[in-house]
Amino acid sequence: MAPGLVESVQYDAFKNSDVKAPLKNKPTINYTPGRNVVESHENYEFEDLRPRFPEVKWPALTEVPYHDKGLNGDPEFRNLLSAATDVFDYNPKIGTEVHGVDLANLTDAQKDDLARLIATRGVVFFRDQKNLTIDAQRELGAYFGTLHKHATTCVPQRPGLEDVHVVYTGENSTDMRAMFAPSFLWHSDVMTYEIQPPSYTSLKVVTGPPRGGGGDTLWSSQYAAYDALSPHMQKYLEGLTALHSAEMQAQGSRDLGRPVRREPVITEHPIVRTHPVTGWKALFFNPGFVTKIVGIPKTESDAILGYLNEIVATTQELHVRFQWNKNDVAFWDNRVCNHSASYGFAPHRRHAVRVCCQGERPVFDPAGKSQEDDLAERYGLPKVNKDGSGIVNYND
Repeated sequence: MAPGLVESVQYDAFKNSDVKAPLKNKPTINYTPGRNVVESHENYEFEDLRPRFPEVKWPALTEVPYHDKGLNGDPEFRNLLSAATDVFDYNPKIGTEVHGVDLANLTDAQKDDLARLIATRGVVFFRDQKNLTIDAQRELGAYFGTLHKHATTCVPQRPGLEDVHVVYTGENSTDMRAMFAPSFLWHSDVMTYEIQPPSYTSLKVVTGPPRGGGGDTLWSSQYAAYDALSPHMQKYLEGLTALHSAEMQAQGSRDLGRPVRREPVITEHPIVRTHPVTGWKALFFNPGFVTKIVGIPKTESDAILGYLNEIVATTQELHVRFQWNKNDVAFWDNRVCNHSASYGFAPHRRHAVRVCCQGERPVFDPAGKSQEDDLAERYGLPKVNKDGSGIVNYND
C-alpha cells in the first residue's frame, strides 16, 4: 500500500467523532514537578488541637499495673479482620495496612486482636478514620493501658487533653534538618527513659501535605534489628543493660524557655527485651536517649551504640515508609519499633495527634525466640546466612 493511502486512513480515523469524543472530554492534568497546591486553613476546624505548653508540675511516675490486651487476642485476628475489606503487608518484617475497619467502633474482642496484630507486625495503618475523634482516640488508647503524659512536649489547646501529644509544623516553620544527623532522628516515643516505656501508640494526621507533598514517616522493626545481628553479638548484648536519659530533652525545652513538667530521669533497661505477646526478642535501643551501656568501657560502649544505630537506620529490609493522607492513623508498638519523620514538606501544614499508654517494665527472657527463626520454622523458610561466607553478586 502506498504511503499516501496509509496516512489518509490514519487521518480519517482520527477525525472520527467516536475517537475525538473521549479526547475532548478528558480532564486537563495540571502538574508541576515537586509542587502541590497549598491548602488554605482559614476557619481551621482543629483550632482546639493546636499546641500549647502548660506551666504545670507533675510528680514522678510510679509503676502501674499492666496487662497486655494482645494476650487476649485471636492468633489469626479473626474478630478484627471480620470487618476488613482488604489487608496486606508492606514487607515481611514490618508494616500492615487494613481497610474497612472503623477504629472508633471496635468491640473489645476486636481491640484485643488489634493489639495482637500490632505486637506481631510492629505498625498497622488505617486509612480515612473520620470517626476517630480525639476523644475516641483517647478512649481506644486507654483500653490498652494507662495513658502517658509527656513531660516536655506540647498538648492540645483544649483543656483536659494533657495526655495527648501534638505534632504541629506550620506553613512558615523553619526546616530543622540541619540540626540533626539523620540517624539520630530514629527514636521510640515518650520515651525509653520511663520506667514503663509506652506500648501501643496511635498517631492520627488531621491536616497534612497532599499526596507527594512530603512528611512521610518511617518505622524500623526492633525484632528485625535483633535478627540482623550475628549470634555472637546477640548473646553478648543479651547480658547487658543501657542507660536511657531524659536530660537532653529536658534541657532542650529549658533552652527554648518551655516548661519541664516532670523532672528528668535516667533509667536502666536491658538492651534486648522479650515481648510478652509474641515471645520474640527485640533490640531495645534508640540513639536519642541511650547514653551508655552499663559495665563496659566508654570506648566499647560508644562503638557498639554507633553500630546499633547503623543497623536501625540503614538496614532497609527492617523499614517501612508510610505516605499520609488526612485522617489516616498509624498504630504501632513502641516496645519493638523505632520511627523517624521526614522533612521537606514546606510550605504545607502538618498537624497530628498522638496517644499512647504505658507498657510493662522491659524484661529479657532467655527463653524468648528470634522472630526470624520462629517464622522460618513455622513456614519452612531458608535460614539466613550470617557468617559472611559465600560468593554473591550485588542485589539490585
